[in-house]
Amino acid sequence: MIDVYSWPTPNGHKVHIALEELELAHEVHPINIGQGDQFTEEFLRISPNNKIPAMIDSDGPGGQPISLFESGAILLYLAEKTGQLMPRDARGRHETMEWLMFQMGGLGPMLGQAHHFRQYAPETIDYAVNRYTNEAARLYGVMDRRLADHEWLAAGQYTIADIACFPWIRPHDNQGQSLADFPNLKRWFDAIAARPAVERGVAVLADARPPQLDDKAREQLFGSTQYQQR
Repeated sequence: MIDVYSWPTPNGHKVHIALEELELAHEVHPINIGQGDQFTEEFLRISPNNKIPAMIDSDGPGGQPISLFESGAILLYLAEKTGQLMPRDARGRHETMEWLMFQMGGLGPMLGQAHHFRQYAPETIDYAVNRYTNEAARLYGVMDRRLADHEWLAAGQYTIADIACFPWIRPHDNQGQSLADFPNLKRWFDAIAARPAVERGVAVLADARPPQLDDKAREQLFGSTQYQQR
């Protein structure tokens, strides 16, 4: 059994989708990041960076339990565990990891900043809004060009690279982007969104997340609480 500690964010949805695609038995434990669940001692034991998602697989390598944090590391583990969603040939594996790292190192962090300065910052900072909105558009363009002559991002097949990127494109309106401006990306996005496992994955904990952040949630996510020594 796999225990997943998560919340309905793009990084959480990566793992929710992968588990649904792989049809692995799992139980989801909500970590309400707006209420500070990510700072509990129990959660920090498996996620020392106090970020979701994290997981424990009771049937890990050698039949022994293993705990993992960082969504990209979890996706790689699940692909290796099952032999799915990752090409078997070396070239295909490296191509998949290349686009996975694109998401982990660029797409996620930059779109996260776009979300923050467009939606959550206590004051509007035009420089930041413009910088990250423009960077979002640039990254969308990178994907659009790739998908102009590729059905999927890597290795000619649906992989963990697609699963990693997809949840970050879902809130495109919040990033100041229109998929109509990126027709190849839109084709890819619509194809993934229509997959039954993806529909199940993005529905995980969907009802648990409040539509707006209250003052406590803003403090837990963006205030001094996250910087306390633990």
